Amino acid sequence: MPLLGRRAWHRRAGDNHEIRISFVPFSWLIVLFALEQLSGLVVIDEVQLKPGLFPLLRVLMDRSNAPGQFLLLGSASPALLSQAGESLLGRVETIEVGGFPRAYLAGSDADSLAWRHQAVAAHVQVDIPQFGINIAAPAMLRFWTMLAHYHGQVWSAAPMAQSMGVSEPTIRRYLDTLTQTLMIRQLQPWHENLGKRQVKAPKIYFRDSGLLHALIGVESLAQLLTHPQCGASWEGFALEQVLRLAQPDQAYFWATHQGAELDLLMLRGRQRIGVEFKRSDAPTLTTSMRIAMHDLKLDALYVVYPGAHRFKIARGVEAVPLWALLPSPLGAQLNRSGS
Repeated sequence: MPLLGRRAWHRRAGDNHEIRISFVPFSWLIVLFALEQLSGLVVIDEVQLKPGLFPLLRVLMDRSNAPGQFLLLGSASPALLSQAGESLLGRVETIEVGGFPRAYLAGSDADSLAWRHQAVAAHVQVDIPQFGINIAAPAMLRFWTMLAHYHGQVWSAAPMAQSMGVSEPTIRRYLDTLTQTLMIRQLQPWHENLGKRQVKAPKIYFRDSGLLHALIGVESLAQLLTHPQCGASWEGFALEQVLRLAQPDQAYFWATHQGAELDLLMLRGRQRIGVEFKRSDAPTLTTSMRIAMHDLKLDALYVVYPGAHRFKIARGVEAVPLWALLPSPLGAQLNRSGS
């Protein structure tokens, strides 16, 4: 009976009066009643597909101060979800996990690639439209494929807009959509009062290297190791692992038009930590690293590389193997293979 409804009420924390929040369809009242009967941790998967749940969850959360009542799993950012449903601001903590286990655990490279291509198609044909975002699936798929060649590079809307025959604001909307659905990371630039011309556009990274490989036509490890995007792919993968482990307050990259750059600048409190990603067996101190250490007044600079040992490069600069940052057994596997 979807056309029937009831007025739903809840008491806002700290207030002495009740607030009417919405006209709730009768079917959702049944869901509300069912949720009220559950105890312990309630897990709701693919929550982005049911934005109508959010007003109900807000009612239930406000009835109890107990933490950890619900575990909401989904594939879209809270900023996008709040456009489709009632905001849960102040009621939730966001934990990003990422990854596609079925692709990783597939029986063969071919099976994994097929799964990833299907995931990309489903995202543009099903997921994005469900948020009310009016972008034609073929156009988004074409944009996403072209964007793969910008992975690890500074963003420029003009070439993409020209290639697709649309305006720059339209291209930016495409990029923001993939960012909000957690497919793309826009790493913002850091600006320092240095008297130098500094890069002001974000860097673009695919948050999942497997989807990147699918869109650039890489079907196996052997193909990846001889592909021009191999270094950029490795940098993006390593960056995601560092951010997952470090969980900084803020994260940026830094670059000047004179050529100095820092792949990752992490801020935590008053600390400034720099990270460089070098796909080489024996990274050394570069001029760019020295400039970044001096100009940005870094407390420490770590060079993440695919080797096996941790060692000091210079004062305040240390090389750290990527495998040491990864959860076991993946870290141990990379350490053994040296890849």
